[in-house]
Amino acid sequence: MAGVATAIGVLAVTATVAAGCALAGVAGIQSARVSAVADTAALAAADAALGFVGGVPCERAGQVVARSGLALTACEVDGVVATVAVASSAGVFAVQARARAGPPE
Repeated sequence: MAGVATAIGVLAVTATVAAGCALAGVAGIQSARVSAVADTAALAAADAALGFVGGVPCERAGQVVARSGLALTACEVDGVVATVAVASSAGVFAVQARARAGPPE
């Protein structure tokens, strides 16, 4: 009987650790995705601010983020430098990223 209880305890601990690792992995992958979308949105907004593409810079950033299914939480344009913030969730974790794009200083 003691061996069965020990085996069940070991399986429960192993399953809990595996679930925690899987959740952390999902959050890491989502973090990389959110970061990439923020970079792309900032570049799109900076291109619009520089006049390379038509449209309003923050609207361009919003379109990029919307196509990815994420949320644009902030967009600021200072001259031709665009700064955007993008957010998402990965399970119980909130994932956020900020990116800035513009000509070199």
